[in-house]
Amino acid sequence: MLINPTIDRLRELGLHGMATAFQELDAQSEARGLEHGEWLAILLEQETTMRRQKRFEARARAAKLRHDAQIENADFRAARGLDRNLFMTLAGCDWTRKHHSLLITGPAGVGKSWLACALGHKACREDFSVAYHRVPRLFATLALARGDGRYGRILKSLAKTDLLILDDWGPEKLNDDQRRDLLEIIEDRYERRSTIVTSQVPLDRWWEIIANPTLADAILDRLVHSAYRIDLTGESMRKQRAPALPETPQA
Repeated sequence: MLINPTIDRLRELGLHGMATAFQELDAQSEARGLEHGEWLAILLEQETTMRRQKRFEARARAAKLRHDAQIENADFRAARGLDRNLFMTLAGCDWTRKHHSLLITGPAGVGKSWLACALGHKACREDFSVAYHRVPRLFATLALARGDGRYGRILKSLAKTDLLILDDWGPEKLNDDQRRDLLEIIEDRYERRSTIVTSQVPLDRWWEIIANPTLADAILDRLVHSAYRIDLTGESMRKQRAPALPETPQA
């Protein structure tokens, strides 16, 4: 049997996984004893795996995560108060399916952004759309977008994303436009999508950052409601991992 025409036809149809698997099976003498149904099952499994991988790669590129972080590499030995059970539960992504949020707080360098990106990476693997934004840059982008007609389009994109990571919230107080922007973002996502917020500022001081009691209540009631919490402590992990400097030779 000539397999090249079949492989070409599969590729023409966009079934690249099946084409590759068909070629590999044909080269294996032991595979010739398989039933037709077994061949088909193997071809379909390879096609499914390849499509899933391509979807993940596309979602990971679109997410633009700050760190190439993966759940498997999370450091639970560092003294920073990270609850292994909670973090691994979050890695299952059920909280994302239920449209809950996650708030990660702690001092600089304890891994807040890394953990957020690891969960974002896992969400991409689970076929969720993910977007990463540093809060100061997002506000700057929205300020520019007001003048060039992109404002509504950006807000719509943020609202549709399954998991939005808002990194580095605070400590500067928000101005009027930023308060309205944040309210629009959180309101659009409330009980519809999931959000991760990371901040060096303790949660009980977030009202001060928003600097408007009415809007602070409206924003934080929606954001904190049914949110998971990770409160990290300890020294900067960057400091702990810094290479030792060579001693200065004595004169």
